[in-house]
Amino acid sequence: FACRGTACYRLPGPRGPLCVFRNQLPRRNDTYPEEPPPEEPPPGAAAAAPPLRLLSGAALCRVCGCPGPRVCGRCRRAAYCGPEHQALDWRRRHRRSCGGDSDDIPEHNEFLFPEYEILIEPEEPESPSDSSIDPNGEQGAVDTSKDPKEQEELRATGSTGEAFQSLDEETLEAMAKHETKDDKIFQMFKERVAAEPEQIIRYCRGGGGPVWVSGENIPEEKDIPNCSCGAKRIFEFQIMPQLLNHLQVDSFGESIDWGTLVVYTCADSCGGGDKYLEEFIWKQDFSAGS
Repeated sequence: FACRGTACYRLPGPRGPLCVFRNQLPRRNDTYPEEPPPEEPPPGAAAAAPPLRLLSGAALCRVCGCPGPRVCGRCRRAAYCGPEHQALDWRRRHRRSCGGDSDDIPEHNEFLFPEYEILIEPEEPESPSDSSIDPNGEQGAVDTSKDPKEQEELRATGSTGEAFQSLDEETLEAMAKHETKDDKIFQMFKERVAAEPEQIIRYCRGGGGPVWVSGENIPEEKDIPNCSCGAKRIFEFQIMPQLLNHLQVDSFGESIDWGTLVVYTCADSCGGGDKYLEEFIWKQDFSAGS
C-alpha cells in the first residue's frame, strides 16, 4: 500500500508511507472460489456490470473501493465507507446526478491505482558475454571488422592504458575511486533488467538477493527486523521502477517515486487462515549520480 502524492514521503524512516501485508489463504476459503474464473466470458453473456459490488453483494465505497456500509440518504444507491468520502463525492460529482436515472460510475482515482493483470515468467539464464574475447581466447583483441576511425579510437585507448602504467600506484588508486561503487551497481542494475525492460516485479524467495539500483541506502542485516513470531525475515520480491509508468503518477515532483521497493517476509511463513500479517518493505531511491 502506498500514498499517491509526495507529502507523506517526507516522513522519516526507510519505507516512507509504504506498507506491505502477507495473507496465506488456503485454496478452499470463505472469500474466493476454489477454481479461478474463466478467461473468457460464456457465449451470449451480457457485459459485466461495473464493479460496484462484491460477489457477496456487499456494496463498495464510490471513492476508494472499500466496503461501503453507508449509503446516500437521498437516492439510496451510492455507497460509502464513511462520512468523509461521502462528503468528498457529493462535492465532486454526486450532487449533480443524485436521484437521476443514470449515475456516472467513478474510477476511484482519488486514492486507488489502476488495476492490471500481472504475467509471471521465469527469467532466462544469463549467458556469459564473450564480446571482449577473440576466437583464440585472447581478451582485448582489436576487432578488425571495425572501420578505420573506430580502430584509431581503440589504439588511442591502448595508448592511454600505457600512460596509466607510468603513473604511480597512489594516483591510479585515486583515479579508480572516481568511478564510484554506486556507478558500478547502477550499471549492473541496467544490464540485469535489459533482457526484460518492462518487468515490474522480480520474485526470488530464498534465492539471490535483490538487484539494487544504487550503492546508497542498502540495508544491512540488522536493519531488517525479525517477524513478530521471532523468525528472521528474508528477501521475497522487489518492485521495479517500471511500474511507475503504469500507475499514472507522472507529475514530476508531485507523485510517488522510487528506485526499487524490496519486500522481506517471514522465513517460517508463520500465521495462516484469514489473518493479514504486516511484513517489512525497504525503499531505495536512485542516487543523484544515476
